[in-house]
Amino acid sequence: MASNFGGLIQSVGAAWMMVRLGASAQLIALVSASVTLPIMLLALWAGAVADNLDRRKVMLAAQGFMLLVSLGLSICAWAGLLTPWLLLGFTFLIGCGVAVNGPAWQASVGEMVPRAVLPQAIAYNSMGFNIARSVGPAIGGAIVAAAGAAAAFAINAVSYLGLIVVLARWRPDLPARILPRERLFTAMVAGVRYVSMSPNILVVLLRAAAFGISASAIVALMPLVARDVIGGGPLTYGLLLGGFGVGAVGGALVSRSIRARWSTERLVRVAALAMAVGAGVAAVSTMLPLTMLALAGAGAGWVLALSSFNVTVQYSAPRWVVARALALYQMVAFGGMAIGSWIFGWIATHHGVSTGLLCAAAAQAGVALLGLILPVPRLEEANLDPRGTWEEPDTAVPVEARSGPVVITIEYRIAAADIPAFLNVMSERHRIRARDGARGWSLLRDLADEMLWIERYHVPTWLDYVRHNQRRTHADTANSDAIAQLHRGPAAPQVHRMVERSTGTLPGLRLPSARELADPMTDPTRST
Repeated sequence: MASNFGGLIQSVGAAWMMVRLGASAQLIALVSASVTLPIMLLALWAGAVADNLDRRKVMLAAQGFMLLVSLGLSICAWAGLLTPWLLLGFTFLIGCGVAVNGPAWQASVGEMVPRAVLPQAIAYNSMGFNIARSVGPAIGGAIVAAAGAAAAFAINAVSYLGLIVVLARWRPDLPARILPRERLFTAMVAGVRYVSMSPNILVVLLRAAAFGISASAIVALMPLVARDVIGGGPLTYGLLLGGFGVGAVGGALVSRSIRARWSTERLVRVAALAMAVGAGVAAVSTMLPLTMLALAGAGAGWVLALSSFNVTVQYSAPRWVVARALALYQMVAFGGMAIGSWIFGWIATHHGVSTGLLCAAAAQAGVALLGLILPVPRLEEANLDPRGTWEEPDTAVPVEARSGPVVITIEYRIAAADIPAFLNVMSERHRIRARDGARGWSLLRDLADEMLWIERYHVPTWLDYVRHNQRRTHADTANSDAIAQLHRGPAAPQVHRMVERSTGTLPGLRLPSARELADPMTDPTRST
């Protein structure tokens, strides 16, 4: 929370410094975008790092980097060297630190608490941030008014120290790693593949992007609301952010009772409407108390919607890929916010702040209606823990981890009456296989034996085959059981595991060249 206070004080200082430097409305809005844009650019890489390395060390590195950047920003501000673009550069670098820290931080929440209380833990995690949001901006406004933006930047640099100490002392009890780490590029591809083959996560990403684009206008244009609509200064801006933060804290406090009565979709719709009302009132109200009250409702909608998206993604992804799934969620949500900040900043520059906020309110109302077509799924009961029943088989031919490509065929015997049901469950099996890393999946029917069906796929190496099977979760058991019930053979489905081999790589064999084939006297296979 101390670090959150520092970050919010820095945000107030950066936004107001941009106003003092005489920047345009679009550049002022880009202060918010410069923090969220790195999340869109780096989140997937950061998620792969968090899933493959010690998350505690990843967070320590990110916090140390942000400490150094904040010190540099503070020094430049004291020396009077800041320009609008240099300020954006510093805030962009801080955003890079946030992007690296975010997936590791969010994924660590699932390691601290049981699954049953994960929604509350995520909401309280958000509440910790928004407690700081409710007071930090007002404090930041007072600091900027009294001592200037440089003081706000220096306080932010100091605020990282407490979290660095805590992370250095934390020793989480984690299960031993059985398999070697994936290469980062391979891990990134695996994360994208998993999310792309998970319909529940795709729905959340689409809804989060739409929400982020329109929700960004409130935070991005709030300095201009304080200056142009209400006619105040940095303290007014801090109070507006404080009102938004108080609402967010309230939303986190009531989230548990609301989730017990409402579906996730209903909660997200109400949250979007609260954001729409907040943006609309902020566009037309010149009274500070009324605007703060409307922004409090928007703050509650903000935390309820984003925590709901976060929880749904965590429920939809097993632990081996959860940081990458969260990274893609953050990339989409905060990328939407960066795009929205630019869009509504452009509208505010050319058509006025009120017009920009009214357009954002209309867009947020559209987000609520989107739920009629793409509702957010509710997945509290899904068990994505590894089944842990698969064991690496013995092979007659020696194999190493890098041996491959490996081709797998599985033979099923299916009665004619069961073919429609079999094809249905095999469609789901195809999605599961592809999601977990299989390639070239196909389903074959033997023309000489009407009951024989063959599932075929391949993976690059034997290690990939082991990973593929160890990624199977309890939630996938229903599909496996349905296939087993349809199989009519005297024994279990027969599995064949084969390694592709090229004839040109057989030991002791050298194929003749074209020249040797043309001249029989030089044929290496010719007997002497």
